[in-house]
Amino acid sequence: MALTLQAIGQEIRRARLTRGLTQAQLAAAVHITRTTLNRLENGLVKDLGIRKVQAILEELGLALAVERTPRKAPDFLRLASAAASVSFKTALSERELLHALLTGKVPPNRRPHLRALLEEAPRALLKGLIQQVRGHSTPGKVERNLNRLAVALGLPEDSEKWLTTSD
Repeated sequence: MALTLQAIGQEIRRARLTRGLTQAQLAAAVHITRTTLNRLENGLVKDLGIRKVQAILEELGLALAVERTPRKAPDFLRLASAAASVSFKTALSERELLHALLTGKVPPNRRPHLRALLEEAPRALLKGLIQQVRGHSTPGKVERNLNRLAVALGLPEDSEKWLTTSD
């Protein structure tokens, strides 16, 4: 859980009151002013040094912990849409790309975009795109539609090789 300085101040207030301490007592124990402690507890402090926060927490028997947050998965549909649109005045929208992958049909005026994507995009991008779009479809449908798109775009017969996503 990510804590703001305001949330930390609220936890400090709770712990101080639980221990029966006044603001003046706690402030004196950690060598800060009562005004600073009051502002911290009331969410009015915008910045306070980590050493001061640690001293307050230690005095109250609390501690800060650092945790790794789960990494957000890349949005391959957005990335692929952007990659397909780099060289063109008009962009291939995410919606158009998703529709193409789910139907196997090239959207009007988007042949060059899809061709650029399938010929030039890194394999990792295509693999991530396929995996992401699979969630909107039945098993194997996205791969079959990609092959249909490749044929419709006149890409080489060995296109299945570079579209393969098996690990």
